[in-house]
Amino acid sequence: MSQQYSNPARETEPYALPDVEVFYVEENELESDILDVDEGGYLPAGWYWWSCFPGCLPDSDPSGPFATEQEALDDAQDY
Repeated sequence: MSQQYSNPARETEPYALPDVEVFYVEENELESDILDVDEGGYLPAGWYWWSCFPGCLPDSDPSGPFATEQEALDDAQDY
């Protein structure tokens, strides 16, 4: 998992924290009862992102799947 900034311009601000986490889910890896998942209860394999400050629980559901990490980050930064 990598911590990123939803607004890349904030990276140089001394007190700004990354607020997006980008991660990869393997097939049948992340099971959930509350998310919109496939028939087996798993998220489809691929790259995802969610809003999340370091050391905190996610603030949003995962968005994805995306084919690449960069596509997931681009979507997070466009959001």
